[in-house]
Amino acid sequence: MSRLPLSFGCGQLHLAATLDTAPGTTGLLIVSGGNEIRSGAFSGQAQLAARIARAGFPVFRFDRRGVGDSEGENRGFRHSAKDIAAAIEAFRAITPQVTRVVAFGNCDAASALMLSGGEGLSGLVLSNPWTIDHEAGGENADAALPPAAIRARYLEKLANPREVARLLGGRVNMGKLARGLVRSVTPAAAHSDLAQEMRAGLAAFTGDVRILLATADRTAQVFEAAWDASDPRIHRCEGAGHAYVEPEHRDWLQAQILVALRS
Repeated sequence: MSRLPLSFGCGQLHLAATLDTAPGTTGLLIVSGGNEIRSGAFSGQAQLAARIARAGFPVFRFDRRGVGDSEGENRGFRHSAKDIAAAIEAFRAITPQVTRVVAFGNCDAASALMLSGGEGLSGLVLSNPWTIDHEAGGENADAALPPAAIRARYLEKLANPREVARLLGGRVNMGKLARGLVRSVTPAAAHSDLAQEMRAGLAAFTGDVRILLATADRTAQVFEAAWDASDPRIHRCEGAGHAYVEPEHRDWLQAQILVALRS
């Protein structure tokens, strides 16, 4: 295995990429989420690419337009279909033995793959897809969460002696707590337009799909509230956070990706 830095064209722009070589005829395309560069947070995606390549599958990752080392304007995940299509073309060109490309994306990278309908791909591994139309922050952070997720959050806090001590010691914002309790028993809001668009995009895809959900992740909880929880394509990693940082969760993620590549 070797690691090759390279660039490829997306229209008139040049995008930066990295290829981890391997002899396999199925390759993995890693699509970065948010404004994350292709190495991932704390090099997580670079490490994942190396492990997958050692298992025999070439891995291609890239910076979309306006992110990291790539040229152009960053227009967000909703406008990344051209970046993904150009990356697939470049991946196939530099690895002529590859006959199948499976894409992996976490958070809004998964959403981008769904919105694009998986065009040009044989399989999709969609982790913690982002379904919130507008990101909530500050005291409104709970507004985007489904009631079940809010209840689970408060139950977790009540099981933590430190949180109970904060409550009894008057160090909890009672107004915020009251609003959260009201939200926890309020019927869930209608599904977002983004979730509906993602559902329509995925319905057009005929390849293999695996939907991975980290059960301790709020983004995954919001997605599950907007989706059919009995969907047989869903696989849950109990206790995992958004980035699968714990060794056992990281191993689980790698195993799920390898299943998709070998199918």
